[in-house]
This record gives sequence, structure tokens and C-alpha cells, in this order.
Amino acid sequence: MKGLMMEQPLLVASLLMHAQRHHADQEIVSRRVEGDLHRYRFADLAARSRRMANALGGLGLRPGDRVGTLAWNGYRHMELYFAASGSGAVLHTINPRLHIDQLAYIVEHADDRVICFDLSFLPIVEALAARLSGPRLFVAMCDPDHMPAAIPPGMSMLCYEALIDANGDDYAWPLLDENTASSLCYTSGTTGNPKGVLYSHRSTVLHTYAAALPDALNCSARDSILPVVPMFHVNAWGLPYIACMVGAKLVFPGPALDGKSLHELIEAEQVTLSAGVPTVWQGLLAHVAEHGRRFTSMRRTVIGGAPCPTAMAVQFQEHHQVEVLHAWGMTELSPVGTVCSFKSHQLSMPADARYALQAKQGRAVFGIDMKIVDAEGKDLPWDGEAAGNLLVRGPWVSRTYFRDEASEPLEDGWFPTGDVARIDRDGFMQITDRSKDVIKSGGEWISSIDLENVACLHPGVASAACIAARHPKWDERPLLLIVRKPGSGLAKDELLAFFDSKVAKWWKPDDVVFVDGFPLGATGKVLKNKLREQFQHHYAPAMTQASPPG
Repeated sequence: MKGLMMEQPLLVASLLMHAQRHHADQEIVSRRVEGDLHRYRFADLAARSRRMANALGGLGLRPGDRVGTLAWNGYRHMELYFAASGSGAVLHTINPRLHIDQLAYIVEHADDRVICFDLSFLPIVEALAARLSGPRLFVAMCDPDHMPAAIPPGMSMLCYEALIDANGDDYAWPLLDENTASSLCYTSGTTGNPKGVLYSHRSTVLHTYAAALPDALNCSARDSILPVVPMFHVNAWGLPYIACMVGAKLVFPGPALDGKSLHELIEAEQVTLSAGVPTVWQGLLAHVAEHGRRFTSMRRTVIGGAPCPTAMAVQFQEHHQVEVLHAWGMTELSPVGTVCSFKSHQLSMPADARYALQAKQGRAVFGIDMKIVDAEGKDLPWDGEAAGNLLVRGPWVSRTYFRDEASEPLEDGWFPTGDVARIDRDGFMQITDRSKDVIKSGGEWISSIDLENVACLHPGVASAACIAARHPKWDERPLLLIVRKPGSGLAKDELLAFFDSKVAKWWKPDDVVFVDGFPLGATGKVLKNKLREQFQHHYAPAMTQASPPG
């Protein structure tokens, strides 16, 4: 027997319609590429999104056609979130930090018909246009006064604001099947070509519900949200959609992501919640420390994309009273999978125990199921000790990759994340390594992330990366790569001694190399594969050793 409830499809446009109806006057503030600050309200977002939906239809886009974006976080980019997806097209957010070869591959593979871009990416667009096999229509996201003075021969380019002005806002969002594709995002492609993850309207709305929950990102109409995480990277972790659902103020930083610019915007717009990767927060914390600044409004920050060092959590919470929400996810998970939100009995734990818990990626939000398995696929216990391959499943987890349906990656219905993890009795998951980054010394696993976290506790360390370097006796041994804080005279022996009593003796790195910086990927993650290429032979082949250190 079926239930007797209305059948209302879960559609991206419904989020915008809700925001317009219930939060019409809520602000959206954007620092623009043009250099000024733009303000308007959800009612304006809704009207302009309908105008752009009309414009896309007028350009001949059909349902399912891809609309690419090369854009920073801003109001025009958000309009395309709804104009493209809501009209039945597919929004394809493109990461401009990728190499031009990867960008060309992605646009060709996605077969983008229209590409909308911020003016700062004009050189990329011009280089891209020359590499594409077929004609594409480019739309400069600016007004007529800021249009490029010269357009390369054969390149078709229109003005975003001219399209907006030429179309009315009389547009009815179509009633789509909720399983229709809504948006497309490609993995960063650190090994091989990037892969496309195709989200549906249903998966997007369900993800929005879950990510907004109190034990997840905890968003409400009382928040002013600054998404530092780019809108081209898995939809800014869903925050633009969440803001529409709950009616929160949105503050978009545009291209200015340095510590000074972010702090000024946070204070001016009374931001209460921000979200980004550790590398961005390092710059922000360094700025406020150097200039004696404070946070007068911000109360929560979501840190994801890479493990959150304990030292960073301490600095935010002890010095600035900003709660840290450590989160984990993947492009294939839309992206939120877990958030480290305390349970009631954990609030009274000693500070060191709470920080140890916050180093974990947290517990699964409703909708995500997870487990850890050994090399043979056997389930491992949730005892906080056993480490195994992390598998997930859920309604916003990818089943396969775009245009690669024949090679389904699932294992008995579970998605293999490529992470090695532990899960404790309370369900808190902790990534101990990427499967490709784990250090296997003498047949035993050593967590590079655990060693990095210890190193970052030293006051002279700005950032740390630990890799497996080949070893003639033990196969691999940990090598620690360190960026010192400015003015620090930290020496190798001092740092190695710092590990005493903090990790097992045989885990202790054999050596330390001080570097000026780390190679970063398109989403701000340290490219350990590049570090391994450079330092994998650090321990000379002639080196012999009777036993591991200690």
C-alpha cells in the first residue's frame, strides 16, 4: 500500500523559490572582480536568475546541455547555479586552478555549450578557446563597460549583464523529474584525467537538508555565511544552497582570499560562519596574529579539504573563541560526509581529550553510511584502533562517473573512498591516510597524518607534510618536510626530539627536511605525489640499519 502524501519533486529551483518567498529581504554581499562591493537581496537573486534562465533558452540550450563556469564566489555565479540547473540544463563548475591541458580535457569531455567566466580568467579562456575542437559560446560575467577591448578572431563572446537586461523575469521553473542531472563537478585529477561527478536535483536537495542540520554545519536564518571554499569546488560545500534553504545572509569574497581581505570582510559584514581549507585559514590566522586583530562576530568555522591541525583548532578556539567544525567529504559525496560535532557526554571531557576528538573527521551526517574493511573486504570493528579502507554509501554518493558508466567503481554497493580510516565506538571517523599515502615500514602501517599533526604542535612549525621515502631495509620510512614559521630557528634534532613520548618510537621520522613551501593542488591540498617524486630517494640506497629507530 502506498502512502497518501503529495508527490513534490526535490528540485534545485525550489530552494530559490523558498528563499524568495520567505527570505526576500535577506542580503547577498559580493566583493566583485571589478573591485567594488555589490549588495542585493534574495528577491533580486530570484528575479535575475529567471532572466538568465530566459537568456540561456534564447541561446538555444536544451535540457541536459552543460553550462560551464570559470568564476569566483559572487552573485552572478550564484545566479547561474539556479538559472542553469533550474531550467533543466546542467551547471558545470570548472576549477580555474587546473592546468590548461586538464581544463581543455574537462570542457571537451563535458561538452560545455556555453562557458561563463569572470574577467580575471580571460587569459585562461583565450588559451582554452584555442584548444577546443568545436565552437563554444563564451559569456563575460561583467557589464558592457567592462567587456574585453579585443576578442580573439573566431571567438564568440557575449556580455552577461547585456543578456540579463535583454530578458524579462517572467519565467516559470519547469517541473523536472527530481533524478534529472543538475550539476557537474570534476575531481582534481592528481593522477590521470579528472573524472566527472554528475549530481541530480534530488541528491543536491537531500545533501542541502543534511548539511544544514545542527550537528552538521548548523546553519540558520540568524547566520551570516562567508564561503571561502570556492563555488567551483563541489558547489562551495553546498553553502549557497543551504543559505537559500535556511535564509542566511551570504557574503562572497570574490578573488581576494588573503588574510587581510578576509578579515576585513568578516568584520564589516558581521560574518558568523565561514568555511574553507587549512591553507586559507593559516593566512587568516597569521594576519590577525601579526596585527593584533580579533573576530567580533565569527563564532564557527568549517575546516575541510585536508586534515585540520590541532594547533589551528587551538588557535581558533582558545585565542578567538571561534568553534572549529572539522569536516570530511569528497567530490563524489556532494561533498559532505562527516562533521566532528560533539555529543553531549563529550562536552565535559578534558581539553586535551576534546582536541584529540576534534582531530577526527567526525561522525556521519544522516544519509551517509560508512564502514571500514580490511584488504580482503572483511568488516573491521568500530573500536578506534582497527584501521582499514573506508567505504561509504548514500543518496548523494556517486554511483559512477560521467560518461564512464561502464566502469562502475562500487564494491558490493559501497563507494571506495581511497582513504584509510579508524572509527571509534561513538561513530567518530578519523582518516589515518590516503591509501596511496600510508607509510608501510617493515610490514606495519604508519599514519603520515598523525605525524604531521604532532609536528604542527611545535611552535616553530608553520606547516608539515610527511611522506614515505624508500628504505633499503624497512621498505619505507617516514620523512618529515617542514615549513618553518617566519623568524623560527627550528633545527632538525629539536623537532625530532619533540616526537618523543608523543608517538611510538618506531613511528618517529628518521629525518627532517626544511623547505620554503609545498606544491599545492587546485583545491589547496598539498600534492604529496610531487613531494614523493622529489624526495623518495632521500634515504640513500647504501644506507643500512639494524632496526627501526628506538
